[in-house]
Amino acid sequence: MSRNPNMLRTLIGLGLVLILILGYAVHSNTVDSEYYLYETSNSEENLEYIQLEENMSEWYVVTNSAITWINTTVDGAPQGSTLILDASGVNWYHTPSLGQEDKDFNCKEFAPDYVGLIETCRIGAYHEINLDEQNDMKGLVSLDLPIGGLGSIQADNLDDANESANEIVNREKNTITWKITIIDSDGNITSSQGIEITSTITTHELVSVEEFKLDPIQESIYSFATLIGCFTLLLILPMIAYFSAVYKEKRDEEARVGTPEWKEPQDE
Repeated sequence: MSRNPNMLRTLIGLGLVLILILGYAVHSNTVDSEYYLYETSNSEENLEYIQLEENMSEWYVVTNSAITWINTTVDGAPQGSTLILDASGVNWYHTPSLGQEDKDFNCKEFAPDYVGLIETCRIGAYHEINLDEQNDMKGLVSLDLPIGGLGSIQADNLDDANESANEIVNREKNTITWKITIIDSDGNITSSQGIEITSTITTHELVSVEEFKLDPIQESIYSFATLIGCFTLLLILPMIAYFSAVYKEKRDEEARVGTPEWKEPQDE
């Protein structure tokens, strides 16, 4: 590099190109974005079950909302009992790790290569758990609705984005009959004496749709910080190497001049 100072001009040119690219990226995502954010309600509702037969552990309830989560808790069940939750009208997802932050699970797709690392959800109209091992059952009814209440879609304009968001929510508004049954170890329905059931669902309704926009000031700060890092790699380090080479060459020249054997060249 000490023999080719033109390389510095090349690095400066690359830095200017980087500035233009980052500037265009911020501009395009701030002024004209193809992505839209839609917000839905994320309300928790209690289900009021109707007992099918007096003193028997069978209940049902009908829902017509767009649902993501369902959580059912059973208290006071006899030992050896099994909880069966049947949803007539929809297939839903369940695994014991659902809702546990310290557990890894995957409900969207089956990953055979990671079976030993990630627990895969089971899909079906009904699921069951052993009440001796756990007393609550969590399930996901829809994977298309935003679990946290905030989702994103790609559309040409705001009207198309509103239409797509409404379609997502309305598509998940199914009429579902939930039936709870508690059976003993022999497969018989247990008595409901002393048993308490609590069941909640998380429902969603479309609240708003807006275009995704970046904050120009914030993004400019991030871009400036990125440029500083890039210039550090592209300019400062090569320049340090360049000046170090020049200094080393000058020092070697001084060392040669100071040796007794060195004689200044004379013109003939």
